[in-house]
Amino acid sequence: MAVQSKRIPAPDLVTVKTALISVSDKSGVVELARDLIALGVTILSTGGTFKALSEAGLAVTDVSQVTGFPEIMDGRVKTLHPNVHGGLLAIRDDADHQKAMADHGISAIDLSIINLYPFEEVRAKGADYPESVENIDIGGPAMIRASAKNHAYVTVITDPADYSTLVDHLKSEGGTPYRFRQLMAQKAYARTAAYDTAIANWMAEDLGVDAPRYRTVGGVLREEMRYGENPHQKAAFYVTGENRPGVATAALLQGKQLSYNNINDTDAAFELVAEFSPEKGPACAIIKHANPCGVATGGSLRDAYLKALACDSTSAFGGIIALNSLLDAETAQEIVKLFTEVIIAPEVSDEAKAIIATKPNLRLLTTGALPDPRHPGLTAKTVSGGLLVQARDAGAIDDVTLKVVTKRAPTAQEIEDLKFAYTVAKHVKSNAVVYAKDGQTAGIGAGQMSRVDSARIAAIKAEDAAKAAGWAEPKTRGSAAASEAFLPFADGLLSMIAAGATSVIQPGGSMRDQEVIDAADAHGVAMVFTGMRHFRH
Repeated sequence: MAVQSKRIPAPDLVTVKTALISVSDKSGVVELARDLIALGVTILSTGGTFKALSEAGLAVTDVSQVTGFPEIMDGRVKTLHPNVHGGLLAIRDDADHQKAMADHGISAIDLSIINLYPFEEVRAKGADYPESVENIDIGGPAMIRASAKNHAYVTVITDPADYSTLVDHLKSEGGTPYRFRQLMAQKAYARTAAYDTAIANWMAEDLGVDAPRYRTVGGVLREEMRYGENPHQKAAFYVTGENRPGVATAALLQGKQLSYNNINDTDAAFELVAEFSPEKGPACAIIKHANPCGVATGGSLRDAYLKALACDSTSAFGGIIALNSLLDAETAQEIVKLFTEVIIAPEVSDEAKAIIATKPNLRLLTTGALPDPRHPGLTAKTVSGGLLVQARDAGAIDDVTLKVVTKRAPTAQEIEDLKFAYTVAKHVKSNAVVYAKDGQTAGIGAGQMSRVDSARIAAIKAEDAAKAAGWAEPKTRGSAAASEAFLPFADGLLSMIAAGATSVIQPGGSMRDQEVIDAADAHGVAMVFTGMRHFRH
């Protein structure tokens, strides 16, 4: 049954007489406590926070003196007590609450400064199950939620970034205004929600629960953006704390703030280039509007970049460049010749930094490592009234057995080109067709409603690239062609053959597979099935 409100109006300004401080992140807490004491505020504290403040020479009261009960069970039980929660939850202007406080010797707590056990950080470092469980905070969330519920009278601070604003209000106004208390309460509930989300999702993953009854997504604001995909859309970037190298964890070495579209495209680029292990050689991916317009491997990073650029130099203008290894000076010299929005790489040499610095608006990101394409994880997409959640597409071409379905088997070189093309196709919006030859994309057709159109568009782009480069013929001649989903009819295959493909890779599984196989045999084309589809919507 819902509890009815007594509808007692909240005061605009609340004077802070007593504060409870219990923090895991102790950055700035000594300075804050010193300011509060100077303003006449009595400080209550617990455990490690009490020790830190006492060692700083500050007059602090241990919360056990308020509860009349010592910390027990390795600190698991210390603030779960009526003298604490009554002090936080009491409605000061309610006669019944005042009487309960008087009857039970409960004193009001006007301010709570609380942050939580570092569960997210511990998990990111790979803690085992027992250590993870031990870092689940109980008393902290309880006090935060109690304080936030009673924000009419209590100010709750969960983020050290708000310490200075709190002190400013106390110094300039003599208390905390209602609007500030409301804002801090909202932030507090969001914090505990994100915290519980991290715990629940970790347990679901650890226990192998693929579809838990309740699924939540949480994040911490990284930055508020000028706008979203379009100028009339508001946007912000939140990070989940997942320890995965990429745009969310990268260091911005130079350039202005990344836009919504920059972040989306940079993520797509880096996840694609990570498919190519640096142990097998340098690789480059150039992305435009979340689709690759050129991908290549090479004997050097410069070579890989130039080969990727040659696939579609027109679309590469204003694109995102992702590299799988250290960005060196030679490659940087080539990149700055083209207008580029973002470069992302695991590392950058000092010489390359100096070269990129000549383009001050060019964003340069380093990640320290590549993400593991096979690492499990979740992706989410919103729909009206719902959330679609799925496992990350961790399927890799090297993990499947290729089934030769045609009379002619592909040559060793064709196999390499087929694998390369299929790896790229995994990262192209469906329907996707990718032509590749000698570790280089020759043409990419993305996001068409008809697979035939994707095949034709990719061929047209290859012809345009050949004209721009002065080649005698497009690189689709003698290429391998990849389709990320099965070919439902032979027409898609025939379009690939017309473009010059001599080998084809696709998942298979169509009702008309035999019709497609027969068409390949009729043209002497080798075809393999993967049994693994890579739709990307």
